[in-house]
Order: sequence, then C-alpha cells, then structure tokens
Amino acid sequence: MEKSLSLQKLAAEIICGRRLRRDEDLSFFLTADLTELQQGADSLRRHFCGNHVDLCTIINGRSGRCSEDCKYCAQSAQHHTGIAEYNFLSKEEITSNALANEKEGVHRFAIVTSGRSLSGEAFSKTLEIYREMRTLCHFDLCASHGFLTAEQFRQLRDAGVTSYHHNIETSRRFFPEICTTHTYDDKIRTIKIAQAEGLCVCSGGIIGMGETWQDRLDMAVSLAELGIESIPINALMPIKGTKLENLSQLPAEDVLRTIAFFRYINPTANIRLAAGRKILPQNGETAFFGGASASITGNMLTTSGTTIREDVAMLHRLGFNQETTKKASALG
Repeated sequence: MEKSLSLQKLAAEIICGRRLRRDEDLSFFLTADLTELQQGADSLRRHFCGNHVDLCTIINGRSGRCSEDCKYCAQSAQHHTGIAEYNFLSKEEITSNALANEKEGVHRFAIVTSGRSLSGEAFSKTLEIYREMRTLCHFDLCASHGFLTAEQFRQLRDAGVTSYHHNIETSRRFFPEICTTHTYDDKIRTIKIAQAEGLCVCSGGIIGMGETWQDRLDMAVSLAELGIESIPINALMPIKGTKLENLSQLPAEDVLRTIAFFRYINPTANIRLAAGRKILPQNGETAFFGGASASITGNMLTTSGTTIREDVAMLHRLGFNQETTKKASALG
C-alpha cells in the first residue's frame, strides 16, 4: 500500500464497499504502525458491528479420545495431556449449564464434541438436547461436531441450531504441518455444506503454531472468500503432552495486529476473541477497540478463560451495549 493511502482512508473505502482480495499485496498490514492499524480497525468495527460485543459460551459435551492428530489439541488420542475423558454428558447437565449461562448474559451457547464426527445414538441425543434448549432458552444455539453430512446439518437446523463452528485452523499451505488425518479441503467442503443448509458458519483458526505472517494473511482472505460471519481468533496456549508443547506464546502485539487486519479483510464479520486472551493487556480490553467485536467467555475447553460476569462487567465499563440486538443475533 502506498504511503499516500493511509489506513484510515483504506478503512473509509472499505466502509464504502471496497473489499480486499487475494491478488492484492497485503504485506503493508505487517509493517504498519500498530496503533494506526487498530484505529482503522476500530472504525470498521463501529460501522459494521455497532456498539455490541457478542458473547458466546461452550460446553464440552464429549471429551477426549479423538481419532484426529491435530498437533495443538489436548483432545487427540495421540497425545497424553491428562484431560478428563468422558462420553456424552446428560441432557440435564447440558441444559442446566445452558440456563445458567443465559442468566449470566451470553448471547449464544454451543455444544462441542471431540472426535472426527458425531453419528448414531450420540447425534440423536444431541438433537434431543438442542430441541430442549430451544424450548427453555432464548439465546442462539450453536454446534461443533466435526464433519457432518447435509442431512445432519438439516436436522441440526430443524432442532433450533443457527450456527455451526468449524475452524479452518490456518492457511492451506500450512495445514498439513498441523494435521494429517483430515485435509484442508475436507474443512472447506464441510463449511460449504453447512452454509448450503442455511446455517451461519463460525470459522477461524489458531495463530502461533509455527506459521508465517503470510499464512495468517492467507487464512484471513480464505475466510473472507468463504463469507464467514463469525471468526474466532485463538492464540496458541501450548499444552503439555501435545506436539506443540514446546512452542513459545506469541507476544501480545502479534495477536493484536492479527485481530486488526482480520477486521480489514473481513469487515462485516464478528471477529471473536478466543483462546489466548490472557496474553493480551487487561485480558483483551484493547482488542475491543482494535477490531474485535465478540468473544468466547466462561470456561473454555482446555484453556483458562474469563467468567461471564467478569466479561459483562468489563464491557459495560468500556461502554459497550450488551443487550441482544437483531443485528447481533444474526451474526454467529
């Protein structure tokens, strides 16, 4: 980008309809002044997402013994991380957790399950739980169950699920370095099937796994090309027993820069803070003024998170509106 084209001017052009493409040189994002980059990202966030921060929470419905070999994941059967392993939680435990989360002020709730996919009795049980939650709760229902078929996505939608979570994790180039039991194209195919069945897709990835800055830019562009509406950005928190246990945590500045340029490349999406928030100053406060418009909150799967009450109090203190809005509800 030429020096004459400031980041604020670029943000203004994006507000007027410009979209950044894969064939453009986006390397200026990597050297731009971080403060200026965040200021432009914040103007985009305010225009496209308003003053609402979307909060979601998840429950690990089935834990451990996953057949996949993702190098970062504590759930893989190939790793020895000491996590709790259990079959599907009861309907009563999940629904009571959902009701408690709704009372605390979240806008959406997801059941996630370990494993390549969900099928048979376990999938039928999940549908029953979603139907129950749709009756009892007023927030949006999300799901994360790996590689599903079109018919399964239809059944999820009919049971009340509005959003499906399925991370692409990283760039196409780097993906084989972190997983060999499924492919990047498997991921893309599943996302497109979910979208075709009328579900909003929540998809992002993890930074700090050894990828390059170009891989991070590529991931941001790929998500834009897919039309992803909710993008969780995780910073790797190395877990002992996984193949990435010896990697160092990213500096906060790297995470903040990534959040900011993801906003430029995906201006209308919810850019969602996920794992690694504790790396950031004030547990991510600055990120909400640098492109982020959403967050996972509560007790996450295998990384320490922030309580819902703490997040709601923080966002009120920062001046954000936590009431559920029609626009916010439409975004995953």
